[in-house]
Amino acid sequence: MASRKKKVIIIAAPSGAGKTSITRHLLSSLSNELAFSISAATRQPRNNEKNAVDYYFISVGEFKQRIEDNEFVEWEMVYEGKYYGTLKAELERIWKEGKSPLLDVDVQGGIHVQQQFPGTSLSLFIEPPSIEELKRRLEKRGTETPESLQARINKASYELSFKHNFDKIILNDKLETACLAAEKAVRDFLKS
Repeated sequence: MASRKKKVIIIAAPSGAGKTSITRHLLSSLSNELAFSISAATRQPRNNEKNAVDYYFISVGEFKQRIEDNEFVEWEMVYEGKYYGTLKAELERIWKEGKSPLLDVDVQGGIHVQQQFPGTSLSLFIEPPSIEELKRRLEKRGTETPESLQARINKASYELSFKHNFDKIILNDKLETACLAAEKAVRDFLKS
């Protein structure tokens, strides 16, 4: 039966495109079918982020050891000295619950994951309306220095060139519309 396959949902986007908001919507509307795949990260927690809820916050040394031990489905050094990755054990944990993992990953990570799960993954690229709007959203967060803001904008411009590597591109010019489009794509995929 097709629906018994170990399926994976991948959401990727440039920073500030609305990936986290859309991920929250999907987890809320499809709570019986999806579970959030908690990524490992070497950065410090932001604001009210919690370890083992938002991320597994680990040291660079531990992260590198886990790379050597082949414990990741995918991993990237997203920004200089800051590693992010998806642990194989995290996907297994969710499949054991009878759900499909929902991965909120960077663009390169999303491409790597879908290559490892051909036919059993759905990849969604969340596209911002424009680079100018993306910059405005990132400035509104108030978490960036001028240098880190510019680094994120430069990276976003580069990441947009990979959007056609994904199964579906969802334009997030209106969050509610983007959430519903993502939900329909995921529901259709999970039924297939």
